Amino acid sequence: MSDKKAAKLRIEKLREEIDRFRYDYHVLDRPDATDQVYDSLMRELRQLEEVYPDLRSSDSPSQRIGGKPLVKFEKVRHARRQWSLDDAFDLLELQKWEEKVMRLLEKKGIDEKPEYCAEIKIDGLKIILTYEKGLLIRAATRGDGVIGENVTAQIKTIQSVPLRLNKNIDITVVGEVWMKKSDLEKINKERIKNGETPFANSRNSAAGSIRQLDPRITAERKLSSFIYDLDEIEGKFPETQTEELDLLKKLGFKVNEYHKLCKNTEEIEKVFRSWEDKRNKQEYGIDGLVIKINSKSLQDALGYTGKSPRWAVAYKFVPEKVTTMVKDIKVQVGRTGALTPVAHLRPVPVAGSTVSRATLHNEDEIRRLDVRIGDTVVIHKAGDVIPEIVEVLKNLRTGREKKFHMPTRCPICGGGVKREMIKMGKRGPASTREDHSSTRGGEVSAAHYCQNKKCFAIEKENIIHFVSRKGFDIEGLGEKIVEQLMNEGIISNFADIFELKQGDLEPLERFAEKSADNLVIAIEKAKKIEFPKFLYALGIRHVGEETTHLITQSLKLVTKKEIKNLSDAINVFPIILANEWLSIKGVGEKSAGSLVEWFNNKENLKLLEKMSNLGVDISIPKFQTSNLKFRNQSFVLTGELNSMSRDEAKEKIRALGGDISSSVSKKTDYVVVGKNPGSKYDKARELGVKIVDEKEFRRIISG
Repeated sequence: MSDKKAAKLRIEKLREEIDRFRYDYHVLDRPDATDQVYDSLMRELRQLEEVYPDLRSSDSPSQRIGGKPLVKFEKVRHARRQWSLDDAFDLLELQKWEEKVMRLLEKKGIDEKPEYCAEIKIDGLKIILTYEKGLLIRAATRGDGVIGENVTAQIKTIQSVPLRLNKNIDITVVGEVWMKKSDLEKINKERIKNGETPFANSRNSAAGSIRQLDPRITAERKLSSFIYDLDEIEGKFPETQTEELDLLKKLGFKVNEYHKLCKNTEEIEKVFRSWEDKRNKQEYGIDGLVIKINSKSLQDALGYTGKSPRWAVAYKFVPEKVTTMVKDIKVQVGRTGALTPVAHLRPVPVAGSTVSRATLHNEDEIRRLDVRIGDTVVIHKAGDVIPEIVEVLKNLRTGREKKFHMPTRCPICGGGVKREMIKMGKRGPASTREDHSSTRGGEVSAAHYCQNKKCFAIEKENIIHFVSRKGFDIEGLGEKIVEQLMNEGIISNFADIFELKQGDLEPLERFAEKSADNLVIAIEKAKKIEFPKFLYALGIRHVGEETTHLITQSLKLVTKKEIKNLSDAINVFPIILANEWLSIKGVGEKSAGSLVEWFNNKENLKLLEKMSNLGVDISIPKFQTSNLKFRNQSFVLTGELNSMSRDEAKEKIRALGGDISSSVSKKTDYVVVGKNPGSKYDKARELGVKIVDEKEFRRIISG
């Protein structure tokens, strides 16, 4: 046997043994070898790979730390959207979630009582791992759910993440990266010693470690992982969540052992209560349970809302509570004109961050709490995000505390302030600003609103919303620049933006010739915009991003004619009635009322006409202007298509009014099968769903 062949065999044996030690130690928490033995084998492997570099492979244990530090993180688009979960904070909220699930299933004609998989909710950093033929090819952060960052080099340093699976399959999995509390304590001592800010919790430490451009620093942090979900898999998809967890474990992933199948919310509550004390004894942070409906077919039937799965909920422990003092209460004016009282607090750390402000929502909430300036209060972060005052410690009052009263004039413009009333008009529900002393014909809201539509604060927030990334996305036109332009009297509404010239900007502070040119170029580029982003940018109340897409998909149904440009929209939208907006699936009464009100406002139409005259124009994606022969029909795509990309196929389906689903269920109308189809093909055959090949698919979309 030649030296190279002997080295190749030795390298293969070393890799297998090192990986076995790694799996036993970092996945099973069952070390079979001392660190000295492990290090000795690793040293020999590296030496052999240096002598024979062509025998080195990307899944070798030696490659967990390798390569030069990155200059920056590469952005990557997730193959499947990464959803966030809705929260429940007590048994009543959990039961309400279950009742909603049962109503939805009943509505779909399903009378099956679901079982639930209760999993530990790890307080770490979400990661998405993609494997091809069993080999790790990419690791990404969640990001905004659509776009994340490529952190493959950093994730490879985590010993519990397999570089090669026990089976050569294509798969995408989701999990959590975390740091041991004992390691966090050591790192924080070192950071304090070096004059650095300590990490507030395990989530922050994991995120900070993964975001190190140098993978060697990540490796020093000794992170671990738990994998809990499949996004995509080659072959048959497990039928239940518990089977999915078992499969992940068999493939070589570290899966949290504390998951339990529960028949009802009472059993979930027992598991939840048992962890209230045990959670602090674990080496990883736990902030609750994740409750998932166990059956995948029921998950498919329930689907998703605009931001979260209907079939899962985060059942969270009571957030951390602390006490502090209310130094002042001030009022903010938002985009809709709503006045929101905000408590300015003595800064205090809570749930991993320092809090100095807390929302008081409205006057009714202030009265309910009886909170006063100078009070000692209990705060927590609702959902671990928004600081709220939950209790006033009245026994600590000194008599110097001051009651707060909502202003009768807007604190920004001095305009009148009134509560809003929701009334039913001839065209449908609409919002009106009326004196709250009268309640006939509608329901008075808790919020107060500035009556001056030209209020500086309202206009500013409207313009900031208008130019935001989800709207016109004008680069270089941030909040401070918007405020500066308004203060200088250069713009007063969003239509004025499109009149800006270099000469208007160059004399201003923060602007030089080049930055002025860049902004004008960005504004000119933004004049051509797709209809969903345009509609979102207008800031119509109750019309969010998801609603704009629903409207776009069914636009021709309500307009009765093709909208080719902004001028068409200006002529058509004011005559659309509330019941016509309501005919769009997913558009509710509040949204319909707001649309009618907005497009019947003469000032708003003048702004649109001005924008049109200045060259602003909308484009309707092609699929929205076609006939809707696939309306209310669901399609699933699997395998490789030859004549078009997957995205092109989806566009063609949407153009005909069809919906795209990522999984097969009894409700699926068509499964389009290309080359090398995955488990969706098997599932379709099992359920008797209509299967069409690429040739048949092209025939039905063209016929």
